Amino acid sequence: MAFSLDQFRVDGQVAIVTGAGGRGNSIGRAYALGLASAGAKVVVADLNKEGAAKVADEIRQSGGEAISVQVDITDRSSVNAMVAETTAAFSGVDILVNNAALMVEIVSKPAIQIDLESWNKAIAVNLTGALNCSQAVAPLMAERGGGRIVNQVSGGAFPAQTVYGITKIALVGLTTTLSRELGSQKIAVNAIAPGNTMSDAGATLTPEDSPFVKMLEGMVTLRLRGEPDELVGALLLLVSPAGGWISGQVLHVDGGWILRP
Repeated sequence: MAFSLDQFRVDGQVAIVTGAGGRGNSIGRAYALGLASAGAKVVVADLNKEGAAKVADEIRQSGGEAISVQVDITDRSSVNAMVAETTAAFSGVDILVNNAALMVEIVSKPAIQIDLESWNKAIAVNLTGALNCSQAVAPLMAERGGGRIVNQVSGGAFPAQTVYGITKIALVGLTTTLSRELGSQKIAVNAIAPGNTMSDAGATLTPEDSPFVKMLEGMVTLRLRGEPDELVGALLLLVSPAGGWISGQVLHVDGGWILRP
């Protein structure tokens, strides 16, 4: 079949985006709006109920289809309820974006000093939450003939030098494992590793005068910072027919920070 730009469309597909309603100008919000603009029916899922409802309203006001769902991804019963609401509204699931995560709360805590409660919470949200959601939707995707799962990792995992980075490199391992396990069911599993993104959370964490930004200045080959919207193209590639032969990969969108063969 000859290539067409229409292959980047996801018309009629049902997409769940976790962490899509928090912190205002967020990557999750950009993902939800981008998927809607490409034709998906979007489930805006977040622990922040009001934030999720606001993003879903944005989509509907632009002519798209969306619902908002409050979810705690660390709680399997809450995840199951999210999936039940999704199927009740849209009859199934085709795309899962595991975007919800802790970052600002944990990135500055040294691993050698972190208390076990904070460690366990970081793992629960950033790793187990993605597993919970993937386990809940995979059977529904298989029933529909396949699907796409995209996990949000980070340039900060290559190599991991923080507790946050540790959780994200572990999520890379979950990505490759699920790709192997779910491929026979035509479910592709990939990851996106953003660089220094100017979401509200990113701007708070790395102001212009931060040591991290100064370090990146000597490493990044193109542009130091990106906007949340600049990650949407990578997402659409991984969830649309255009990326139908891609699985088990980490796509770095970071201006040339992490250089990998």
